[in-house]
Amino acid sequence: MLTKIPQKTPPVRLEKRVRGRDKSDKNAFFRSDTVTFRLFLPRALGAAAVVLRIGPDGGGTTDLPLTFTETAAGVDLYTLPLSLAKLCGAAECGLFWYTVLLCRGRDTLFAVADADGVGCTFERETGRLFRLLVAKDGFDTPARFRGRTMYHVFVDRFAKGAGPVFYPRGAVVHRNWQDPILQYGERPGDFVRNNEFFGGNLWGVIEKLDYLVSLGVGVLYLSPVFKAASNHKYDTGDYETIDEGFGGEAAFRRLLEACRARGVDVVLDGVFNHTGDDSRYFNKYGHYPETGAAQSKASPYAGWYTFRHFPDDYECWWNVPILPRLNLGDPAVTDYLLSVVARYNAMGAAGWRLDVADELPDGFLDDLRRRVKADTGGNGVILGEVWENAADKVSYGRRRRYLQGDQLDGVMNYPLRGGIVSFVRDGDAEALAAVLRGLWASYPTPVCHALMNVLSTHDTERILTVLGGVPAGERSGTELSALSMTPQERKTAVERLKMAATLQYTVFGVPSLYYGDEAGMEGYRDPFCRRPYPWGQEDGNLLAHYKKLGKLRRETPCLADGDFRLLAVTGSALCFLRGGKKDGLVVAANRGNEPFSVTLPAPGQSFFEGGDPVRRVTLPPDTFGVWRILPCFAN
Repeated sequence: MLTKIPQKTPPVRLEKRVRGRDKSDKNAFFRSDTVTFRLFLPRALGAAAVVLRIGPDGGGTTDLPLTFTETAAGVDLYTLPLSLAKLCGAAECGLFWYTVLLCRGRDTLFAVADADGVGCTFERETGRLFRLLVAKDGFDTPARFRGRTMYHVFVDRFAKGAGPVFYPRGAVVHRNWQDPILQYGERPGDFVRNNEFFGGNLWGVIEKLDYLVSLGVGVLYLSPVFKAASNHKYDTGDYETIDEGFGGEAAFRRLLEACRARGVDVVLDGVFNHTGDDSRYFNKYGHYPETGAAQSKASPYAGWYTFRHFPDDYECWWNVPILPRLNLGDPAVTDYLLSVVARYNAMGAAGWRLDVADELPDGFLDDLRRRVKADTGGNGVILGEVWENAADKVSYGRRRRYLQGDQLDGVMNYPLRGGIVSFVRDGDAEALAAVLRGLWASYPTPVCHALMNVLSTHDTERILTVLGGVPAGERSGTELSALSMTPQERKTAVERLKMAATLQYTVFGVPSLYYGDEAGMEGYRDPFCRRPYPWGQEDGNLLAHYKKLGKLRRETPCLADGDFRLLAVTGSALCFLRGGKKDGLVVAANRGNEPFSVTLPAPGQSFFEGGDPVRRVTLPPDTFGVWRILPCFAN
């Protein structure tokens, strides 16, 4: 029950300031920072004292009194400068939780944080605490990565190029690029062999690089390329070999060379939690010349896996028997994997996306970061597959410290995907605003600018289908294989995707464009979200919009590391500002039934329509806009 406050009493306001700047929208700072808490407290509430109660994650709390500083118009100001170095003590970083207590003669009121961790209410009982993440001094994310556009290629389904390839025994290879997918489960989790290939390879990626550059792509993220039996390659067979079906090491080196010539960085998919059972390390089927762990207890790889009962009962990823889990507690395993990372760093890899990061031990992530940063002069980017807010993630009963400076630069931004879908499909602007406020508050600012912003991935339905298609529901794989949108549904979905992509490209973080979204590809769950790219059958209208967005990112420096501020939010519309020292951008979108009016911080010119600078703009229903402003008034 909320405490009743007289109607004319001003609201309680809690501010945070760092080096004189208002940082009330942040809950993540650096060890050397001093955060000054400022509480504006109406005298009518009758507080005799104000206390900050704070403690480390999993530890006890300390009460720190705020000092009465001044009063004006019936509102008292209490302040507390909090040295984060003193708070951390001997530690270089850490996660803390805090609340604010208003001590009154008759009772005590507690600050209860909003779900986004930014605002609060004061109540008579304790509730949700504020998070305070303290990152290591000097922690930064690669400037080369921020501000770019990433393109996610699922290699077998992107482009079939001219060059030598060799497929594994038993592979089903399609002759027709546009054939339907034959292998799928009727229900999620059903076994699928995934040895069905359409012929996409690294030679084809090389041939399409100029196309990617025309989209403004500066980072190419490849699905796994190491030798494996499947088409998706998440069942690694040999980390030291580029899959022959993709063109082998010759094609890989040629791709790296071609990308360097165009200023495009290559990020690899690191699958280090498990291998395939058909691998040189496990070798369940005897396809490799070495003695694998499944063949003999005397194998050099015997300690790389955990057998409950040799040879058929062993630990696997999510109990999938074809994916035996690596024993990352064995130094021989981690040393080998780090040597693999070093091998491809030396070839020219510019970063790694880490598959199932929640499964990887802290020590391994620490070592991997040191390896990548040492090999790349600090420019290599490390991204983790984490589906939730990563600031205080708990996995397998352990609190993770992904973003405190020793491990990841960023994570896959699935919360943003959910927020954008809630807004663009369902018209819920408050849901998206809450996600944006929460993420911006949760992560150190350099991490915010290095988030991998996704709308589709190889693990999700295509965003076009999500925005306009009928829900998959309980439909079988056979039903979903033939299900597509009606012309009207597709028209609606394309217009919604233009809005969604504009938001994806302009909020903080790096947009990751899943191959074919720009072409208007549809598709339900895996494997229907992995169909071959429809070369020659692209949606030209949608493709042109993505090229404009790529141009916007190339030409707008503030999208790399500019501040973020929500300017206005209604039930079905929102507007935000991205700002740097020399430029600024205002983005607004309206999914409501009424016009949405916005006053820009300064005169701005429409990016999509051009024309004279304007200060006041009105968006009709189901429209969006982007305006360049100069100077930028973001603080």
